[in-house]
Amino acid sequence: MDSVRSDRNGASSRIPVALKILIAGGFGAGKTTMVGSVSEIRPLQTEEVLTGVEGADDTGGVEGKTTTTVTMDFGRITITEDLQLYLFGTPGQDRFWFLWDELSEGALGAVVLADTRRLADCFPSIDYFEQRGTPFVVAVNCFDPDQRFGAGAVSRALDLDEGVPVVLFDAREPTGARNVLIELVEYVARRQLAAAASR
Repeated sequence: MDSVRSDRNGASSRIPVALKILIAGGFGAGKTTMVGSVSEIRPLQTEEVLTGVEGADDTGGVEGKTTTTVTMDFGRITITEDLQLYLFGTPGQDRFWFLWDELSEGALGAVVLADTRRLADCFPSIDYFEQRGTPFVVAVNCFDPDQRFGAGAVSRALDLDEGVPVVLFDAREPTGARNVLIELVEYVARRQLAAAASR
């Protein structure tokens, strides 16, 4: 899984495996917040002020939102000394979806963020990853204590395939965000083992 190289003094050093993960979901679901909370480096963010043009952005349910991602968010997290995850947060509005094909190239899998106030907003992300055969988990951002629904209820509402994990977390909390990423990596590993066993 990892490679070893020697430095000028002859000591060996490990080169960690780097995996690309997409963080997707609807407008205002918490993608930028998640990348920022878990990244061990200062995240690259391409946030811009909302234009205010009527019909450009539906802020229903997220009325306090004043900025939006226009290209991507980028962060990095080290899971173990042999494994690093590179996080690419996708823009949520459909007018930026032309960027998704580029961002998803070479991705191990994806996290689809769901906001139960606007649950339907994550359907385009789910459809996109299902059509491409990209493994994904659904992470329900529980930042609003009045909007709590169980994982089973969310799975049924989204009509997810059996086995697709649904995780409840708060995108502002680094530990919860890290656990979502670990769940995705473990899910991808289970799928790969199952595919190998069926050959």
